[in-house]
Amino acid sequence: MLLSELVTTHAAVAATRSRLRKRELLAGTLRRVADDGDAADASQEAAGAPSGRQADEAEIVASYLSGRLRQRRTGVGGRSLTDLPPAATDPTLTPVEVDRAFEAMSALTGAGSHAARSDALARLLARATPDEQRFLRGLVLGELRQGALDSLLLDAIAAAADVPPEAVRRAAMFSAPSGPIARAALAGGVSALETFRLQVGRPVRPMLASSAPDVVGALDRFDGAEVAADVKLDGIRVQVHVVGDDVAVFTRSLDDITERLPEVVSLARALDVQAAVLDGEALALDDAGRPRPFQETAARAGTHDVGPTAPSVPLSVRFFDVLHLDGADLLDAPAHERLAALDRVVPPAAVVPRVVTADPDAVQTFFEDTVGAGHEGLVVKALDAPYDAGRRGAAWVKVKPRHTLDLVVLGVERGSGRREGWLSNIHLGARDRDTGGFVMLGKTFKGMTDETLAWQTERFTELADGPTDGYVVRVRPEQVVEIAFDGVQRSRRYPGGVALRFARVVRYRDDKTAEEADTLAQVRALGNMPG
Repeated sequence: MLLSELVTTHAAVAATRSRLRKRELLAGTLRRVADDGDAADASQEAAGAPSGRQADEAEIVASYLSGRLRQRRTGVGGRSLTDLPPAATDPTLTPVEVDRAFEAMSALTGAGSHAARSDALARLLARATPDEQRFLRGLVLGELRQGALDSLLLDAIAAAADVPPEAVRRAAMFSAPSGPIARAALAGGVSALETFRLQVGRPVRPMLASSAPDVVGALDRFDGAEVAADVKLDGIRVQVHVVGDDVAVFTRSLDDITERLPEVVSLARALDVQAAVLDGEALALDDAGRPRPFQETAARAGTHDVGPTAPSVPLSVRFFDVLHLDGADLLDAPAHERLAALDRVVPPAAVVPRVVTADPDAVQTFFEDTVGAGHEGLVVKALDAPYDAGRRGAAWVKVKPRHTLDLVVLGVERGSGRREGWLSNIHLGARDRDTGGFVMLGKTFKGMTDETLAWQTERFTELADGPTDGYVVRVRPEQVVEIAFDGVQRSRRYPGGVALRFARVVRYRDDKTAEEADTLAQVRALGNMPG
């Protein structure tokens, strides 16, 4: 298979809103991989050579269709992809060749590695056509926003391999990337998928929560049944695997960060268990038990060497679920059984605070107390539901207070992928009362419908002002936009020293002028940061 076939599939998937059509396109490409492998096997057998399906290609193709490289780190950044070499005229690259090239780049270390990586990247891109160059750039930067979400790709794998979707989804619970799932399904069908199962020491995809606007909206989904309402902590998701004294700690994205969290390892080793898999949050707390700024937690989790002494910012861990305990898998057990098991083996101080009730007033009061204590909100959970690994289902519903600001658009980026031809990602600015100007707080493309994109493309073309680098269009600071966000954090990236977390567009405010926009001081106050 040529890389150009994936580029064509990507463009077709990006161009349609139909989930069914997206699945058909993805499944068709995966079937071609399988057919090519069968043909290659037959050719090898006819020549007297040992046969072997080209299973690696299926894994690579599935990874690329999901918008990801197989290599978690390649050393290639955005700057390396700014000036691309002259493109090839005819497509010759294959996904396997691309994968091998990035694998070689990721292995380069030491003196001269940067230059060697740049040379290797230039050679690869010189073999790519213009469309393939754009595809590879988006793949490296994680910008292939084609609507091929992981759940959609899993459905396509099932269709391509002619296996039940439930078998694919079950296997995917125990594999972070979808590539190995595609490889197994296409090569061995259901029997190969059944080899994927929970194994202590190997991370499981985390269960995720859907959202509700408020407590009433969350409880309405449970029809008056008794629920568990957990405090939603503003930390990093951790999955802790324990086998005797051996402990492994994984993030939500299933990266191994064991060496970075000695406090979590120490607590896990102290548990009276032979084997366990625990789900929880690690976060930095102050002396009063309130959460410290999220960046302090993130910085600790991102530090490889904490040194022989105690970390300067200690982390605490709070668990809210258990997936395995002393030889028994609990994924399919109802939540009330898992919570009972959790409470038996984890000290109360290390368990996420919760209330179990059917009383809406009790949940509302707990929500208000939780937010007042500085935490994010609640996660309301069905007591009879299994642990639905890797899924964002109806059994968990998160509730957070919504913060909004009226900000000014300072610039806008040209879209790519499905948004190509539109002005998409907007740069957000708060009013600076000291200078009379505006200070950038971040950017977002979240919350935009096609109608919004069409409107803002016309609007910001009218407001375009000053030079453009071909990617970012500077605009006159006149358009006010209402932005919802989850919190304020310190930032060295932006001149105001702060940035918004998970910013998303609510609506454009034509009823407000830029002089009525919220100020930098107001933003800092929301984050409890001195102005």
